[in-house]
Amino acid sequence: MYRFLLLCTALLPGIAFAAGSDNSTPPTPTETTQTCTDGLIWDGDSKSCVAPKDARLDDDTLYGAVRELAYAGQYDAALATLDAMSDQNHDRVLTYRGFVHRKLGQRDLSMAFYKQALTQNPDNILARSYMAQGFVAEGNLEAARLQLAQINTRGGAGSWAQASLAQALAGGKTFGY
Repeated sequence: MYRFLLLCTALLPGIAFAAGSDNSTPPTPTETTQTCTDGLIWDGDSKSCVAPKDARLDDDTLYGAVRELAYAGQYDAALATLDAMSDQNHDRVLTYRGFVHRKLGQRDLSMAFYKQALTQNPDNILARSYMAQGFVAEGNLEAARLQLAQINTRGGAGSWAQASLAQALAGGKTFGY
């Protein structure tokens, strides 16, 4: 028990990192999830809800919306927003496709997307963490531990990806996000 508490204390700064972001907080709800409906996302320039395929929206804006929508459990809207991104083979697109399909219970499809993301970028520690959390959920702890070792080897020690997976392995449950 003491080791577990020590591990949790050491990992707390890393747990603050939100999945897929470069900051230390989960995606803050914006008008995308607070005002917009029917899969529309907030366009800060026009101050209105627009379709994800609106040409004015760049991939970084769309990616932020994907994170927010996925975090809020709006998986169909997250997938539609992913569809609007210009590079469908980018590892961040593939990672979130994997995440959404895992949350929708489509294990095989999610694993295929995670593997594609890792083919594009073997150092994608977020894809490794999400894939491994899928392994934890199905009881394949050895495969999850292998991904945790890869995350640590690839510079992810102390990251949200590493901390959330370590927490999942310690408790046998995946992180809520």
